[in-house]
Amino acid sequence: MKQTLILAFVTLMTAGLAQAADQMRMAVTTSFHNSGLADVLLPEIAHDLDLEVQLLVVGTGQALKLGQAGDVDAILVHSRAAEEAFVADGYGTHRREIMYNDFVVIGPSADPAQVSGAETVLDAFQRIKRQQALFVSRGDNSGTHKKELELWEAAGDGIDPSGDWYRAVGAGMGAALNTASGLNAYVLSDRASWLNFGNKGDLALLFAGDPVLFNQYAYLPVNPALHSHVKSDLTAKLETWLTSERAKSLIDSYTIDSETLFVFNAR
Repeated sequence: MKQTLILAFVTLMTAGLAQAADQMRMAVTTSFHNSGLADVLLPEIAHDLDLEVQLLVVGTGQALKLGQAGDVDAILVHSRAAEEAFVADGYGTHRREIMYNDFVVIGPSADPAQVSGAETVLDAFQRIKRQQALFVSRGDNSGTHKKELELWEAAGDGIDPSGDWYRAVGAGMGAALNTASGLNAYVLSDRASWLNFGNKGDLALLFAGDPVLFNQYAYLPVNPALHSHVKSDLTAKLETWLTSERAKSLIDSYTIDSETLFVFNAR
């Protein structure tokens, strides 16, 4: 299915804030942006560093492509294997872990596939397939989509996520959640996007807690040896801030309805 990019070029716009002296571009995942954390961090980065970080909001796969092309100075994504390949192929200078949350299985509160009774996430996916309950996939080569496909493969038993019950939307996390809400379907989401999602309808968080659902976010500066225009001085400046006690305090204290959305783990 043709990938649909979120047409979002997010620029820091805070009332009364003067133009920052420096600017850089960073590709980030739709799940990070949908969480609302960017709205917390960007003004503080501008205040502390006099740095305007312009965000290109896309799926992880597209973010990596933007980095490969030198269209951004850095990326913040959540698909470790793809990130390590990005660095190994010379497109990024290194990979720095920043924070994590987890993936969760969302679905209709009636739970026709009895996902809430599953012992593992693989059991949950097997129950959805056996019931052929409606399932919405992002289908956009994002980090969440990659994780979903990994889970279907690991669920085994020849599971092939295809057919009328499986709906790939080729869009970001917000669009996938909206589609699941409209169809009253199951969907894999990151916890932060789910908590910040305002159109829950009859959906509920049905399964979480399996260690397999760990969701790490990492920062990757684009390699200036390949793209001389990349602002490596600013990417280093931002990395220092993102791994600081200042960032830790902001990330760890960001909550919705008293629930923590991300946990800082940079080192």
